[in-house]
Amino acid sequence: MGVLAPYRVVHGWPILPEGYVLGQVCGVGVDSHEHVFVFHRADHGGEKPNAPIDAPVVMCFDGVTGKLLDSWGANMFRVPHGLRVDDRDNVWVTDVDLHQVFKFSHDGTLRMTLGVAGTPGWDHLHFNKPTDVAVGRDGFYVSDGYGNRRIAKFSHEGKFMFEWGKAGDKPGEFNEVHNLVLDREGRVYVTDRINRRVQVFTGDGQLIAEWKSEALGCPWALAYGADDSLYMVDGGDMSPSLPARARISRLDRDGNILEQWSSFGNYDGQLFWGHDIAVGMSGSVYVGEVNHGMRVQKFSRSEQEYLFLSRQE
Repeated sequence: MGVLAPYRVVHGWPILPEGYVLGQVCGVGVDSHEHVFVFHRADHGGEKPNAPIDAPVVMCFDGVTGKLLDSWGANMFRVPHGLRVDDRDNVWVTDVDLHQVFKFSHDGTLRMTLGVAGTPGWDHLHFNKPTDVAVGRDGFYVSDGYGNRRIAKFSHEGKFMFEWGKAGDKPGEFNEVHNLVLDREGRVYVTDRINRRVQVFTGDGQLIAEWKSEALGCPWALAYGADDSLYMVDGGDMSPSLPARARISRLDRDGNILEQWSSFGNYDGQLFWGHDIAVGMSGSVYVGEVNHGMRVQKFSRSEQEYLFLSRQE
């Protein structure tokens, strides 16, 4: 087997409309057509709860060219958080101020809503600041999240099935269920951000492993690739003092680090609070940033892609 080329940032991706600036990019996902969905907070920055964002907060870009294909979601969300695209190209998002989970079609048609708008709780009908969704063969999981400390599983029709987790730092407990992803065998990988670890569970909530090390840092988000690797962004420790730490890791399913790249900063290829990560069928990696970052970046191994956009007229 040859040596893999390193990941490098693709300069000029995506192509935003003239004069347009993204808000905090809290969610990113890729569909089967290498369309990249970006979930951002426009000018709210997460600081204006109880007021709907009047701009489209879901943007769809061509993963190859970076061109904007579609945008939707105006006046529907207050504080966007997580985004996932399932294997049927449905788009799932969460809103931590509405305390709700939404399922949309590829073009933005609402197909399912879970949770009671603006009403937090811990039961079969309520969430408390849900952060992410992961869709499997027999249902979907919700990381619930900032207010609660649990994983809840639902059938594909939205019927509550079971849950696990509570607040704490012991194995199987959580101190911020920030993000989760499934592998091809249905194992559930959870970023327990404040506890600075990834916890791995069976599909029915039995703890398999805990990954925690200085090399991994503080896991903020995970993605699962077609190469059977896990991709993780370490957004740093949210320290008020700078400089901070940031990096992207590719891991095997036992948590071993296969490669790492990026660093803290504002230059292309660096990260400032990397909040979410996604990987396309092409192997390209996409990372969204909140706080000062407020952008989405594409990383690729392909030499042709590094200069592709610079040749476009």
